[in-house]
Amino acid sequence: MTAVGLARKRHSITGRPVVITGAASGIGRALATRLSRLGSPVALADVDEDGLKVTAAALSGKVLTRVLDVRDAEDQLRFAAEVREWLPAPLAAVFNNAGVAVTSSVLDAVPEDDDWLHDINFRGVVHGTRAFLPILVEQGEGAIVNTSSVYGLLGMPYQSAYCAAKFAVRGFTESLRQELRGTDVRAVTVHPGGITTNIARNARVRRDPEGRGRTHEQMAAQFEAMTMTSPDKAAAIIHAGVDRGKARILVGPDAYLFDALARITPTHYNAVLTRVLQRARRTEAPLP
Repeated sequence: MTAVGLARKRHSITGRPVVITGAASGIGRALATRLSRLGSPVALADVDEDGLKVTAAALSGKVLTRVLDVRDAEDQLRFAAEVREWLPAPLAAVFNNAGVAVTSSVLDAVPEDDDWLHDINFRGVVHGTRAFLPILVEQGEGAIVNTSSVYGLLGMPYQSAYCAAKFAVRGFTESLRQELRGTDVRAVTVHPGGITTNIARNARVRRDPEGRGRTHEQMAAQFEAMTMTSPDKAAAIIHAGVDRGKARILVGPDAYLFDALARITPTHYNAVLTRVLQRARRTEAPLP
């Protein structure tokens, strides 16, 4: 086998055990469904017990489920201990995927909402990484796969808390990647663009930050109308990226646009994005 072939074999997670948080819906559920179908035993966690049961019921392979609030560092450690006992084979990957959203201007931000988001989107990733990294290091191989966002590449208006957390995930994971150089344990960042999930509907929104009088439901519907990638497609892209040994995975055509703008015009990208959004809004249905 060639050196490239050996590398691909070592990186592949297909058919091997994985851990996925945020598995009750969206990308997490799609990853669980895809990887289980391909033979991977899956350990699934989410704070949404009902959604987690729905995910698990759709799987035919070996599965472990755990109701887990990723904000709880001690419970993450307990979950990792349970996974260690459950593992039928070495752990291939940990997907720290759970996430929430807040929409607000900085001027009107509610500190409790920002803390709620940061505790889940950033500290939940840190807790998950610290809980499972010892297993991978002890094995001598595996992948920590942390979900950032295209909002971890560019700062967006009315998304200051979300951007701050996703930039933090990116920085944390890139730092970890450098610490793991020379080993077969990998740290991977995932940057999804607009994915058709329920994140906008579950977001905390106190008022329309643009002053357009939209309800939370209307804003969620307009976000979903502009998404470009299904959860199943996102899961396929993420799976392929991890299997190929990528350190950073862009998900969706809009992710490539954000990445290009961050490189080409790092301080003036909002003018381009504003024109794109204005064009998209001209196709929106009028608000009732």
